[in-house]
Amino acid sequence: MPTYEYQACEKRASCPRCRERFEVTQFMGDSPLTACPSCGSPVQRVVSLCQVSTKQSTRSMLSDRNLKAKGFTKLVNEGGGKFRRTT
Repeated sequence: MPTYEYQACEKRASCPRCRERFEVTQFMGDSPLTACPSCGSPVQRVVSLCQVSTKQSTRSMLSDRNLKAKGFTKLVNEGGGKFRRTT
């Protein structure tokens, strides 16, 4: 389940929880919150970065051997709008 961040629309008329950003775990199909669960002040969903963790390094994930094993095609830019397929 994804975690969404919310913050108060009006910082003056809000509680300490929604004055700063707070997180809520919701299903993707759930409607966004419109009010703070603590004080009832209007809140809005904030676009934030997601965290992605992998067990592999970026270098090994993008290696020719790994890309070929996963069924991807790697194209190398040769310049002048031409690309060469490597896997």
